[in-house]
Amino acid sequence: MVTMRNIAEQVGVSISTVSLVLSDKDRGRVRSDIAQRIRQAALELGYQPNRLASGLRTNHSRIIGFLSNEVATTPFAGRMLEGAQDAALALGYMLLTINVHDNDRETDREITALKQYGTDGFIYARMFNQSTVLPAPLDGCRTVIANGTDAEGQAPSIIPDEYHIGLCATNHLIETGCKRIAYIGTVHTMIAQSGRVAGYLDALSAHGIPFDPEIMINVDDGADAAARLPAFFNAHTDLDGFFCFNDTRAWGVYEEAAHRGLVIGKDIAVVGVDNHEVIAEAIDPPLSSVELPHYEMGYWAVGKLVSMLQGETPEPFPCAGYPINRAQLPPLTDNHAKITCQLRIKQSWFRRRP
Repeated sequence: MVTMRNIAEQVGVSISTVSLVLSDKDRGRVRSDIAQRIRQAALELGYQPNRLASGLRTNHSRIIGFLSNEVATTPFAGRMLEGAQDAALALGYMLLTINVHDNDRETDREITALKQYGTDGFIYARMFNQSTVLPAPLDGCRTVIANGTDAEGQAPSIIPDEYHIGLCATNHLIETGCKRIAYIGTVHTMIAQSGRVAGYLDALSAHGIPFDPEIMINVDDGADAAARLPAFFNAHTDLDGFFCFNDTRAWGVYEEAAHRGLVIGKDIAVVGVDNHEVIAEAIDPPLSSVELPHYEMGYWAVGKLVSMLQGETPEPFPCAGYPINRAQLPPLTDNHAKITCQLRIKQSWFRRRP
């Protein structure tokens, strides 16, 4: 078993210096080049800290509880868990994940159990952007909400910039030549809808395109969209662009266009939201879609929590190995962060009918 003594002997420093570095207390106390040599030696020797002993000594377990409210079981939102795991690993923490539900006694018992095992803090992750009432056992705990906001305004949080989603998607449709752009929304009351509609309206206004409320329609997934879109197309035969609340509704537009012999990318252009790989890459042609930053929200949430636990911002952040194709993270100094989403363009050209 590799010990701190082994590392100290290899680097030529004291055991106390190794302890400072491996407990992340070296800033301003150990020269950066020596700290780097110690970390490299620990990696090469395969040093594994005794978390239990360390937790008893320091009152910090370096364990983060990831409370998944329908996230771990959701295909695309599960990327949030991946981002959180990557950040925790890079920052020297362990992530323990449990599924939780609103107003659930079993959830309260599981959170209490995590606290009894010395969990340092919690990430409360939501499947979609929503106002959140945190479970009572989290009172007094360091907690960060991912993909939602604290209804009481206390816990730090991160959400997608819903306004920018609408602005970005609509601007793209305008830039491809669209003049009559419909919004295909959701019948459900959601924070995301109001933000995306606001961005849609501002993009139209900025380009001098009059807003027509008749070309906005809210539909449910699946059968409801299939039942209502034909009449919508019949009533508005001059539509050349469609901004859809999500990829599922965009799929409905694709199917209706195919029934009418309309070619996506030539007769009409479509932009969805989610960049759901099962939909966006599978339909023909592939769907241009605004990718929701689930990975990034999970990554940032862990970084924010660690900064709260340690009383300082981890440097550097994001850590080495952060994927270069991901969205830029907001500063960890933000308490109610919004993250800009990326449009993944799949339809490379568009030509309107004369």
